[in-house]
Amino acid sequence: MRQFLLFIFIIAVGILFLSRLFYLQIYDSNNYSLFEDNAIRKVYDYPKRGFVYDRNGNLLVANQPSYDVMVIPREVEPLDTLEFCSLLKIDKEQFIKKYHKAKRYSPRLPSVFVSHLSKEDYAVLQEKMRKFDGFYIQKRSLRDYETTIGANVLGDIGEVNNSDINRDPYYKMGDLKGKQGVEASYENTLRGVKGIKFIQKDRFNRNIGPYKDGKYDTIPEQGKDITITIDAELQAYGELLMQNKRGGVIAIEPATGEILAMVAAPTYDPNILVGRDRSKNFTKLYNDSIAKPLFNRSLQGVYEPGSPFKLMNALIALQEGVLTPDETVTCYAGYKYGNRFMKCHCNRGTRNNMITGIQRSCNAYFATTYRKILDKNGSSSDGIDIWSKHAQSFGLGNFLNNDLFVGQKGRIPDRAYYKRIYPKTFYSTYTISNAIGQGEVATTPIQLANMIAAIANRGHYFTPHIIKNIEGQSLPKQFTKAKYTTIDKPHFEPVIEGMLQVYRKGTAASLQVKDIDICGKTGTVENFAIIDSLRTQLTDHSIFVAFAPKDDPKIAIAVFVENGYWGSRFAGKVASLLIERHIKGYITRKDLEEWLLKHSLENEYAKPQSGKPFKINGYTSFQIVEEQEYYRLKKELNRINKAKN
Repeated sequence: MRQFLLFIFIIAVGILFLSRLFYLQIYDSNNYSLFEDNAIRKVYDYPKRGFVYDRNGNLLVANQPSYDVMVIPREVEPLDTLEFCSLLKIDKEQFIKKYHKAKRYSPRLPSVFVSHLSKEDYAVLQEKMRKFDGFYIQKRSLRDYETTIGANVLGDIGEVNNSDINRDPYYKMGDLKGKQGVEASYENTLRGVKGIKFIQKDRFNRNIGPYKDGKYDTIPEQGKDITITIDAELQAYGELLMQNKRGGVIAIEPATGEILAMVAAPTYDPNILVGRDRSKNFTKLYNDSIAKPLFNRSLQGVYEPGSPFKLMNALIALQEGVLTPDETVTCYAGYKYGNRFMKCHCNRGTRNNMITGIQRSCNAYFATTYRKILDKNGSSSDGIDIWSKHAQSFGLGNFLNNDLFVGQKGRIPDRAYYKRIYPKTFYSTYTISNAIGQGEVATTPIQLANMIAAIANRGHYFTPHIIKNIEGQSLPKQFTKAKYTTIDKPHFEPVIEGMLQVYRKGTAASLQVKDIDICGKTGTVENFAIIDSLRTQLTDHSIFVAFAPKDDPKIAIAVFVENGYWGSRFAGKVASLLIERHIKGYITRKDLEEWLLKHSLENEYAKPQSGKPFKINGYTSFQIVEEQEYYRLKKELNRINKAKN
């Protein structure tokens, strides 16, 4: 028997190997992945990103070819480092740093070694790539901005990070994706689908041709083109008016919720975030903690709304039946409550009804109105919840569920909010600042613009959105379905009439535009900061909201200019000019235009909180835009006008 043991052992081992091979080839073939096979090289074919057009068909973003040098660390053979570095225009220290970074990511997977070669550098390098094993050139598309405006709207694309890769396995190291603006919001639509080629290698790691004659190769699918709601001409004009200022502007078409213009000042040329200098330029923008050009103030800036919020209190008061449009309140140059006094610009003894109260922006009238709302049922604690729910129905105090990449909730306080401060109960006088849009109320410019659109529509609005059309698709229902406020339609008419009188006789009378009935509201928001542990008052903010025309409105707008003194000084002029530009297509109020272009707030922003100007690296402490920024915007506006004609 012993003489057969060796024979039996050999047979058993053979059967075991054959069984295992049979299992792997037949039963476990589904677990085999080409992506994990080290003998197969994966080469991605990147699609072109979709184009971006404005609402009038003007091309805003296209593509341009780009070439990246890729590396697979385990395939790198000894090479002439000095020659290679010379071709790539890097030094040896950078070469070593980039190589080790790629190796840490993966020794066997490709990653970007040097990105964004120029056409000239690509042509020279392509002829010599055979000398550098483990390196190859990957062609892809970069963005080509056909404009110098709308950086905060359009956004940019940049290299993915580890978080992006972990969230979405579609991305590989070195891939590009939308980082901000429309590029980020509609990344999945614009990016398309990568193609891939599987290249088989021999035991010497040399390419020997397509794996199985390209049976598993795929071709790239180009990204879809999109049309956004922005009017490039209006956007350019808005950026021109806001140069040398800080703030946000949002213009909405009330009938659709489409965003016509979205200006964040200061701004920058989107072209500086393209190519090999992207990282350097982005770092400069990111580290500018004073001007904050990457901070979209029109969406992210949270401010007290000031007097425009009086419109909301008027509507709530009418809905709750605590006053009528004709009831009057006597103003004694302000409103006294307890031992405090809220000042007002009305002459002592002025009697205001709702229309004149809005027209003159009477603090006494709206303090009385606010108290009547909260005290209606004898409990301010219950009244604040009723008041809050009405305001929230206009989209205030919450995200608007739009398609914009960034945003803030703002704040509309309710009983739960105040319970931390007043755990048992409180009186309406405790929160009287809410009557004039200060205190605990906080909004963003887009929320205020949406509130005005709802007023223009007499009680409903469409979710503000930036997308107008996607190639081969229809708009999501969330953008086409009207949302209704809690205010009945008849109550809007006296408020709108008051807004009309703001332009005709009130605080914006100097801003009238011939042949356009504009309904608006000025706002001057107190601006405080903590300086040396003391609450110090700084220059007031300028705010303005409006819609036009009064009947069949075409535009609703909110403008916020930081440190702009008072409502009609800066924000009102910007709003009036943008309204005229949108409705008429040209400007008749050249006096307003010239004033805005000549007057800068740089000196105001250059003041530190101690009140004395200072400089950083030779620049004023708030260097919003240099002179060249003005000419960039002016040049872009001229280009758009020529294209239009």
